[in-house]
Amino acid sequence: MDVTVNGLRLNYELDGQGAAVLLLHPVGLDLTWWEPQVEALRSEFQVVRMDFRGHGKSAIAPLSNTLADFATDAHALLGALEIGPAHVIGLSLGGMVAQVLALEYPNDVRSLVLSNTLCTLPAEARQAMCARGEAAEQNGMAAVIEPTVERWFTRGFLDSASVVRCRRHLLAHDVGAWASTWRAIADLDTLPRLGEIHVPALVTTGDADVSTPVTAAQLIANAIPGAVLRIMAGAPHMAPYERPDLFNPLVLEFLRSVKA
Repeated sequence: MDVTVNGLRLNYELDGQGAAVLLLHPVGLDLTWWEPQVEALRSEFQVVRMDFRGHGKSAIAPLSNTLADFATDAHALLGALEIGPAHVIGLSLGGMVAQVLALEYPNDVRSLVLSNTLCTLPAEARQAMCARGEAAEQNGMAAVIEPTVERWFTRGFLDSASVVRCRRHLLAHDVGAWASTWRAIADLDTLPRLGEIHVPALVTTGDADVSTPVTAAQLIANAIPGAVLRIMAGAPHMAPYERPDLFNPLVLEFLRSVKA
């Protein structure tokens, strides 16, 4: 399904019934990667998945996007569907956008699950984020695929069907959208405002995550009043996709506690 918001056509899917849950995906991927979570949630919740601008089947925007643009798209989609406030689950980039959504549109957010994500970056990391986009601009998406999947998944999972699919998906991704999104990530700095968030929050990462380590999750959890921190043993950056057996029970327990 699609809807036009903020002058852009955004692709989305709806499943199940109940309180709304909005799923926000990582850079370079799309809403189809959330299937394990949809299956776990659809019997109790109405699950809303969206493709970010420049991702999946959504339109490619002018290539100067910000995290606020992604958050405004999510806000507009919830408004167009007349759904909300929603439990918002964000992974990596999706977790960054979820933070901005909660800060800029607090009435949209009933609770937060911030998975394998960051709230700020040192200067050298900001340069590294931009470099990931520049590498694709200079040499094509093929040049960034192996470093990306090696950051995202555990070594023993790299030959799995999921990672084969991920490589194929990234190879087809638009270079300009990839680079623009990494530049948006490079500007991330929600940390000074996280104390303004007053909804229930679950912060989680994996202790095998080399991109957003336990210390990054602790920083977010310490800054959001009342946030709960849960570490998934052995899980990598794409924990919800490689280890739904760890991620899904955490999320269901948390959402049921909020619903109660």
